[in-house]
Amino acid sequence: MPSFDIVSEIDHHELANAVDQANREVTTRFDFKGTGSVYELDEQVITLKTQSEFQLEQMLDVLYAKLAKRAIDLEAVDPQEPEILARTATRRVLIREGIDAETARSVVKRIKGEKLKVQASVQGDQVRVTGKKRDDLQSVIALLKGAELGLPLQFRNFRD
Repeated sequence: MPSFDIVSEIDHHELANAVDQANREVTTRFDFKGTGSVYELDEQVITLKTQSEFQLEQMLDVLYAKLAKRAIDLEAVDPQEPEILARTATRRVLIREGIDAETARSVVKRIKGEKLKVQASVQGDQVRVTGKKRDDLQSVIALLKGAELGLPLQFRNFRD
């Protein structure tokens, strides 16, 4: 029976490369000289540190550009509110990965609402879709590619 998995993943190696490139650009830019601006990557959190809120916004734009060049979907990026103190400004940027239970349920509900002859089930942080016909599975993929769910989806393990 044909099946595939719906997942939301990012390439961690490419994420580390994007953060390294952003660090390199900030250290060489004239407007960041002597500010001590830096990006720090810790698992799923990127921390931006600099001196002012204006520079923090510029750093976020640089990070977005580097992530986009490395084919990391910006829907997986969740910037938090900046923390502005006397001479420091920090901002945490969360990288979302995996499909949470609420989003998975809405994906399953959306698939069942289309009345296709497929079964969708939540399995941890992914959704498995099975059906008798390959065309039905491809129509599910087309349906979800057009949906705005707020996180990037990939379709893995397509099996006949």
